[in-house]
Amino acid sequence: MSKMTVMTFNLRVEADIDGINHLKNRKGKIMDTINTYKPDLIGFQEARDETRDWLRDTLSDYTVIGCGRLADYRGESTPLAFRKDKFMMIASENFWLSSTPGVPGSTYEGSDQSSCPRMCTTATLRHIESGKILLFVNTHTDHKGSGSRVLASAQILQYLSSKRLPAVLTGDLNATPETAEMKMLVSSKHFPMTDATKDILGTFHNFGKRSDDDMLKIDYIYTTLPVVEGESFAVPDPHEDGIYISDHRPVMASVVIE
Repeated sequence: MSKMTVMTFNLRVEADIDGINHLKNRKGKIMDTINTYKPDLIGFQEARDETRDWLRDTLSDYTVIGCGRLADYRGESTPLAFRKDKFMMIASENFWLSSTPGVPGSTYEGSDQSSCPRMCTTATLRHIESGKILLFVNTHTDHKGSGSRVLASAQILQYLSSKRLPAVLTGDLNATPETAEMKMLVSSKHFPMTDATKDILGTFHNFGKRSDDDMLKIDYIYTTLPVVEGESFAVPDPHEDGIYISDHRPVMASVVIE
């Protein structure tokens, strides 16, 4: 058996309204976080084209894959990263959360989804040490429509179960654990998954505008693999200089490859 660490990390896009917490001021803290915890797998959210390029250029120990969510494959994305010394990539895929998943920029037409396309980036990986194969999927579901998030959960479950592989799913799912869309992901009889982050109370703080008691739990790591109890946590963010890592706390969990 081999232990593997997983991180989900909403980077927050470049936005002038964030003032001192603009992405350009947080890049050092983002890299310090990754270098401190050295996760084996990372699912990023809110990475635009320039940020995706920066991740590829800077994370020399990782392979970073993904494309933009718009029709021309540009724009905000859900890239994922895996350690080069731990995994070999067998296949990768990008698909859109819509009734036409192979059409870039597509959405659930007629639903309550916002105008933002939503997507998944996936990698089928061979764990070098054990030789085991696993599926890693990263996503960011809609911030507006609960109905579209239910559709997304169903589509993601269908995709995962069709591959018939041990799986890890990371993402900012824009919903709290008691909602129908979140319950779906842990209640499937055909593809049972565990919320490796079930003991984490909050992840989204909006650059400190939400207190610890008011922080929303919307960032998750789900898996079919055994979860190492007591090793799931939201990364501390002391922000002594007033600059946060992100408006979300990065989240870590450990799983076992059998």
